[in-house]
Amino acid sequence: MPAKCPGEYTVDGTTVVLDEECFMQNPEAWNEKIAEWLARELEGIQQMTEAHWKVVKYLREYWETYGVCPPIKMLLKETGFTLEQIYQLFPSGPANGACKVAGAPKPTGCV
Repeated sequence: MPAKCPGEYTVDGTTVVLDEECFMQNPEAWNEKIAEWLARELEGIQQMTEAHWKVVKYLREYWETYGVCPPIKMLLKETGFTLEQIYQLFPSGPANGACKVAGAPKPTGCV
């Protein structure tokens, strides 16, 4: 049963608050267990692969540094993936899928 948004969930002892678009409202609570839960609940990803983690960790580090998700061109350049590969990994795409799994708030620009 996928998570309903908005909603509040407990994942591995940590509270996860999702807004109406399923973005985390408390991104500081994010961790890898939450990322796996978000991937499963929001994207239907049963198993996070090394490729998934490469994208998620890049997005997370970028968000922690700059407070936003990076532009799509930067994501592709830094991870070496094509846009098609990102969509294969995250069916909802880089903004609605990958940024959610990385625990970042909703991107404002074009990601």
